[in-house]
Amino acid sequence: MFGTINSILTKIDDLVWGVPLIVMILATGIFLTIRLKGIQVRKLILAFKYMFSNETDGEHGEISSFGALCTALSATIGTGNIVGVATAIVAGGPGALFWMIIAATVGTATKYSECLLAIKYRTVADDGHIVGGPFYYIEKGMGENWKWLAKIFAVFGVMVGLLGIGTFSQINGITSAVNNFFDANNAWTVQLFGRDYSWTVVIAGIILTIFVAFVIIGGLRRISAVAQVVVPFMAAAYIIAAVVILILNYKAIPGAVVEIVQSAFGMRAVAGGALGAMMLAMQKGIARGIFSNEAGIGSAPIAAAAVQTTEPVRQGLVSMLGTVIDTIIICTMTGLSIVITGSWDKGLEGVAVTTRAFQVGLPFPAKVSAFILMLCLVFFAFTTILGWDYYSERCLDYLTGNNQKVVRAYRWIYIACVFIGPYMTVSAVWTIADIVNGLMAIPNLIALLALNGVVVAETKKYFKKF
Repeated sequence: MFGTINSILTKIDDLVWGVPLIVMILATGIFLTIRLKGIQVRKLILAFKYMFSNETDGEHGEISSFGALCTALSATIGTGNIVGVATAIVAGGPGALFWMIIAATVGTATKYSECLLAIKYRTVADDGHIVGGPFYYIEKGMGENWKWLAKIFAVFGVMVGLLGIGTFSQINGITSAVNNFFDANNAWTVQLFGRDYSWTVVIAGIILTIFVAFVIIGGLRRISAVAQVVVPFMAAAYIIAAVVILILNYKAIPGAVVEIVQSAFGMRAVAGGALGAMMLAMQKGIARGIFSNEAGIGSAPIAAAAVQTTEPVRQGLVSMLGTVIDTIIICTMTGLSIVITGSWDKGLEGVAVTTRAFQVGLPFPAKVSAFILMLCLVFFAFTTILGWDYYSERCLDYLTGNNQKVVRAYRWIYIACVFIGPYMTVSAVWTIADIVNGLMAIPNLIALLALNGVVVAETKKYFKKF
């Protein structure tokens, strides 16, 4: 039965993440990059300056710019940075990393645009809290006739939270990492749902569910408060570990870069298979890259809308750093570590690939290296679960007309999905996540293309004013 389900999901995934969507995502990013004259490069230093100098005197807003960035990063920095990069490279070869970076580079302009629009078209709900995101800039920016598109986006947003990035893939990644470290041979097992699971999976799943429930019941302010503490710490710890691997293996970096570029264009494929190898690398790299940094998906604008600021451009600049930090820095370090250590073609799957890279690359005993990665993965995935609960709640807010009874009930359903996540198969989890991710991106990309003139006008007005 599981084999049949996986086969059906794979066919749907191939259809959703086919050439049309890949071209649409890249074309949107390239188009916005050209229209904004490479703002992600020209204003990168200014963006970092704004990140560390919060504007908190805005007319509306619930959290600071830094809090919004950390909330967005809490949702984006997750298993995609560790497990997602590994699965992309295993499935598409080292070249997948190249396309992941290309998509992120142009996707930074996409992230800037969608977060700018989120501030411009946000609104105040009846209970006083700030709401905004793609559903509002579709409805208010494109007009009432497009409200159906906004609702489609919101439906997919709820699905991504429950079935994709938010729950199954994150908790599955956490419990897999804990299981690999504490009970790799599955010596202590219990039978659930007709299959044997290690007690480490069951215990880790229960503990994580309790912590998730404690935080998300407190709403945005508690999620933001936790994110501002955990996100900088976990990102710094992981980057330091990856940098150590790269420094100790610096002689292998040039060869790894050559291998990545050659693989990206199918140069290492057998005769006649270059185009197919290139397309596979593009598909896996872009899909996993989007899964990780969410540029074009339309999630980050939901957090950005709650910022205390009066300037859409300012928040757009801060928010675009999420893609830079997530993919261009963290995912690249993960990918290089995997390619340098050669762990991607050893027949391993998921987190085991990155675990081996850390064990080979770090100057510590294998158990210590595996423990470091496990802790990073636990924190990464935990904060992603929190961030996506907020995103999907706001989508549900829009669909139900801010019916808080429905939202409160949804929180418990979300917690239930976290609870059952460890018992989903790895391949099914990632395939479902890919499918709903792609479907969520389509209405948002349509809106970004339709409203690109607004983005350009707001940008020109801001820099003329300041």
